[in-house]
Amino acid sequence: MVSILSRVLVAALAIGFAALPAAAQTDYPRRPVTLIVPFAAGGPTDVIARIAADHMTRTLGQPIIIENIVGAGGTTASTRAARAAPDGYTIEMGHMGTHAASVALYPNLAYKPDVDFAPIGLVAGTPVLILAKKDFPPKDLKEFVAHVKANVDKLNMAHAGVGSVSFTTCLLLNSILGIKPTSIPFNGTGPALTALISGQVDFMCDQIVNVVQQVQAGQIKAYAIGTAERNPALPNVPTSKEAGLPEFQAQAWNALFAPKGTPQPILDKLTDALDKALDDEQTRKRLLELGSVLPDKTGRGQQALAALVKSEIDRWTPVIKAAGPLN
Repeated sequence: MVSILSRVLVAALAIGFAALPAAAQTDYPRRPVTLIVPFAAGGPTDVIARIAADHMTRTLGQPIIIENIVGAGGTTASTRAARAAPDGYTIEMGHMGTHAASVALYPNLAYKPDVDFAPIGLVAGTPVLILAKKDFPPKDLKEFVAHVKANVDKLNMAHAGVGSVSFTTCLLLNSILGIKPTSIPFNGTGPALTALISGQVDFMCDQIVNVVQQVQAGQIKAYAIGTAERNPALPNVPTSKEAGLPEFQAQAWNALFAPKGTPQPILDKLTDALDKALDDEQTRKRLLELGSVLPDKTGRGQQALAALVKSEIDRWTPVIKAAGPLN
């Protein structure tokens, strides 16, 4: 009798333990969620992360805590995110640099963007502008091109680290122009932009989300935006095609990822919370005022983001390899 009772008790306990993960998934989230941002506070990825997290917090019923981790063009943070427990309590705001360009830029990259993450959803596209300090001599993009070609040995370019959007998109610009200026890395585009405003550096490429107010205030110059159409947030800035450099097409993006192995019910809750944020009128207004390009319904969700990551790796890998040695 004791033996039978023991077997029944063991079986009941086994069933109970087996049910725990499912219950945890159903009740998710039961505590705050950490959102890793791979750059310093104040940059475009950080700003978009905070706007999205603000509304997602309300949907999920738990705080989303931003953790800024800098280093190696965002790959330090992405490595930590990929290795985090796949329980939905650590997610990352990745972008074109961390989840596409990094593959070619870092031969020993500790993660595979298209394998080691579970996509949650695309948050926003962020057009890239060609920028310079306010007293940079050229008046338009054609003069900019001529000036940097003639004075490249005297000029320096700011960026947020090898692998960042600011680095990769200016790498594209430099490749088009056939130049290699001195490269000055910072721990995020926030610090890089501060250096540009103060005149410590000459030019950079940056996402529109980071610079609307500074361009409007005349603190920096914007020569062109790397998209097919002008952006409503900065309607006076010409497209690269209008300005005479149609080859420069550059639009970054920010998206949410979880570690590979995160249970599907948890991913679906996070995707649903993001979807609700992107449908919210006030959230959309905040993102659009910064110049973001918001995904339509077909461009949202897990499958769309997985396809985007693969296509962006395919796009940026040959661009980066064609640039040759980066140092």
